[in-house]
Amino acid sequence: MPAKKYIVRLSKEECETLTKLVRTGKVAAYKRQRAQILLKANVNRFDGGLHDKEIAKSLDAGRRTIERVRQRLVEKGFHKVLEREPRKRSRAPRLDGEQEAHLVALSCSEPPNGRNRWTLKLLA
Repeated sequence: MPAKKYIVRLSKEECETLTKLVRTGKVAAYKRQRAQILLKANVNRFDGGLHDKEIAKSLDAGRRTIERVRQRLVEKGFHKVLEREPRKRSRAPRLDGEQEAHLVALSCSEPPNGRNRWTLKLLA
């Protein structure tokens, strides 16, 4: 097996923080899983850290997940690895604020004669 590209080396304080996080009951599942991955992958452990395959099996996670957590720790740092990245908006909004306000005002007004309510076709 090739040498690992991203090595997890945690300080004693970081290990304590992660251990507290794992042991507390009120934490998001993704944070707990990432903390467990980092604790098991830490090369400063008494056993030198577990291999990805062993971590994946013990936590019921994919090996690629373990690789991503390692990579994120090395590239973005300890505090960023536990947080989710905000999603990037894939496309620009179709309406600007003025157009949206006009559409809301129109839909809140009385529908045209002979109609009970506004339909999407009428609003378009």
